[in-house]
Amino acid sequence: MTNHLEHPAERTSHKRGRLKVYLGMAAGVGKTYAMLSDTRADVDRGLDIVIGYLEAHGRKETEELATGIEQLPLREAEHRSISIPEFDLDAALARRPKIILVDELAHTNAPGSRHVKRWQDIAELLESGIDVRTTVNIQHIESLRDVVAQITGVFVQETVPDSFFEVADEVELIDLPPEELHKRLEEGKVYIAEKVDQAISGFFKRSNLLALRELALRHTAERVDEEMRQSRTLQDVREPWHARERILVCVAPNRMAPRIVRAAKRLATNLHADLIAVSVESPRQSGVSDEGRAQLEAALALAEKLGAQTVALAGEDIVAEVIRFAESENVTTIVMGKPVRKRWRELVFGSVVDQLIRSSGDIDVLVITGAEEQGTHLVIGRKPEPATWQSYFAMLGILALCTALGLLMIGRFDLANIVMVYLLGVATISVRYGRNESLLGAVLGVALFDICFVPPRGTFAVSDAQYVVTFGVMLVVSILLSSLTFRLKEQTKAASKRERDTAALYEVSRQLASTRKREEMAEVSARKAADISGSDAAVFAKGEDGTPEILAGSKSGFELADKELGVVSWVFDNARPAGWGTDTLAGSDAMYLPLMGSVNCVGVLGLRPAPGITIDSSLRHIIESIGQQLALALDRTQLAKDSHEASLRVEREKLRSNLLSSVSHDLRTPLASIEGAASSLVEQHDLSERSRSLATTVFEESVRMARLVRDLLDMSRFEGGGVELNLDWQSLEELIGSAMLRTESMFTKPVRTDIAADLPLLKLDGVLVEQVFVNLLENAARHGGVEAQVDIVARTEGSGVEVTVANDGPGIPPGEEDLLFEKFRKRGGSGFGLGLSICRAVMMAHGGSIVARNRRQCGVEFVLRFPTSAIAEVQ
Repeated sequence: MTNHLEHPAERTSHKRGRLKVYLGMAAGVGKTYAMLSDTRADVDRGLDIVIGYLEAHGRKETEELATGIEQLPLREAEHRSISIPEFDLDAALARRPKIILVDELAHTNAPGSRHVKRWQDIAELLESGIDVRTTVNIQHIESLRDVVAQITGVFVQETVPDSFFEVADEVELIDLPPEELHKRLEEGKVYIAEKVDQAISGFFKRSNLLALRELALRHTAERVDEEMRQSRTLQDVREPWHARERILVCVAPNRMAPRIVRAAKRLATNLHADLIAVSVESPRQSGVSDEGRAQLEAALALAEKLGAQTVALAGEDIVAEVIRFAESENVTTIVMGKPVRKRWRELVFGSVVDQLIRSSGDIDVLVITGAEEQGTHLVIGRKPEPATWQSYFAMLGILALCTALGLLMIGRFDLANIVMVYLLGVATISVRYGRNESLLGAVLGVALFDICFVPPRGTFAVSDAQYVVTFGVMLVVSILLSSLTFRLKEQTKAASKRERDTAALYEVSRQLASTRKREEMAEVSARKAADISGSDAAVFAKGEDGTPEILAGSKSGFELADKELGVVSWVFDNARPAGWGTDTLAGSDAMYLPLMGSVNCVGVLGLRPAPGITIDSSLRHIIESIGQQLALALDRTQLAKDSHEASLRVEREKLRSNLLSSVSHDLRTPLASIEGAASSLVEQHDLSERSRSLATTVFEESVRMARLVRDLLDMSRFEGGGVELNLDWQSLEELIGSAMLRTESMFTKPVRTDIAADLPLLKLDGVLVEQVFVNLLENAARHGGVEAQVDIVARTEGSGVEVTVANDGPGIPPGEEDLLFEKFRKRGGSGFGLGLSICRAVMMAHGGSIVARNRRQCGVEFVLRFPTSAIAEVQ
């Protein structure tokens, strides 16, 4: 059973290729066979189709179907001295077929390939305008990874992001009952005989296949539902934004984060909701281990890959920040991970989940469970500041000073006042030194107070039981002081970091606003990005020849390597990040981020991190913000340059029009005299043949010159806006007839006309429109010769009138149809190149249009269209 589905969304660009995916529940259902069957029929119809990569798995039926279809040679990739055949992306881009077949969508490319995943290769093919057909199994969809693992016990490593799968223009479900698949397995059509029993009892057991089949059918049904929903909004009627479902997933630094993100993605897909992934940086998470931060970064990257919006928040209270953001974004559901810490730890340190549920108000909270080893450990593993022996000696010195001061106070003050002295010392240690020193100081302070001041002095013995309470309160207060001071320091650090980031962005914005040169803008941005990230930075622009041009060089010169310039060119062409830390051309030494202007990519920012430096999501967002400011500045500079050049062109055209108009007026009087004198000489009877020939030449050339002056005046009037149309109801048949009479001496063959009898009157400037027909007839005589056959056809088309003036002269070179109407552009060796320009100006002044095109047999035809407003209403 097959199910064809067209993706409901309109495609964003007419240049992008179409993607068709053959979806199955498991290997062996016949995806590749179905793809080849469809392709075979299209090849027979003459479509340009090639096979880029085909995985036949030794199946004869599949190999026979591929016979006769052009196959691109595979690229041999070397990995650990092993040659691995891979799809050759560059060969496919060079061949540029109409359709290309690339099997195994979820495949991971060999190390060193341009892209990490095959779906990224296919994305580049689509962006280049090539249609792609591919295959994938349902277990390779990223958001279903955990579900498949729970069903089959197999955690799939190769996946395809939902965001890529969702942009497929067509999905064909290849469905097969489990019994039929088992039969194919037993016949050896899927695996070799030795593996059949293992497969049927393992991944391919009936219960697994039933569950996978349901997933595939359900996933396909969701696309059907999406198509139905889109069909109800064909008139672009949309619900208010605040009525849409919005889901927020809280991402914490633990191993459970990817599972929560995938679950939230599935929920968002089912509800047709927007998905937002949020992380909160707070003192509660300030000491998370490097492993936890790596898990957080991986989960946020996964969320972006799944098409979610990622946001990094900061604040002391995690719950308050999440609720405030959720309310501002009109979130309807919050998804979190279930805590698995000990209950006493939740009672002591608090539970974010419990607090969020109580504070969520009208927002639903969905808690996702996970394995115990995936639990959230936010406080344990807090990394203290590195302590030194100097800090410990200083801590002991402060406690010694407190003890000395207490000894001076003994006998004069109560012991409670001496306790205050030690608390002051612990607070001082907490402010000046790290957490370890402050906690140790709190314990030692209690011990010193006991030994030096509590009877019997000099021992840890206590004569009065009430001092035990004093010790306990003193220790608790000291630890609380230490913890609060440490938390305050962490908040100060976080606030300082946010202030530095804000100041950096403001500084970049201020400097870019006061700079006009591209090189200075690039230098400012590269220097600031390098300072913030601890990296070496460079900025590139696209040169006039299309190759990368360095606007701001780095200190190390890493951008000069050919390999790096190749990555920069790829980023320019595809407008996506590439290089170090990405999934594309990851072998590069630097990360390259596109600088997107209002229309296209205006530059590339390159960063090569220093050894040991990592660029996390928050830092990358800051760098991207700097890059975006630079992109806007470069775009602004280019727009200002274009505007200035446009102003100069307008001024030049205005000056030229004024000059032509002035010269033309001055030429009309002497030309009239020359034309009159020459015509008089021609009429003289006593002239010799030579003199008469010379006089005739002078007369004809003066007539041509007068026509040129007339055309120049007409063009200057149209361009200067000095033409006022004398509109009146006119008969096109009469205007065409008058133009034919004025030009009948130019042709030896009569002009053929086919004017509809029911042609309505048109409200036109008769003089100007008649001149249009005269110019078109003169153009036909000039290029087709006196033997040219001219045909004029006038018809009512829809609510307008269409007139075609055709001749059998030479055709128009392909691609130059619009260039015919430019000023001073002429075909052949005669003419002034103004007649057709005037025709277009007259038609535009009437709200109509004129186009030129080659006739099917031979020659050229000009099609004039007069608008509805020019037609007389006949009662």
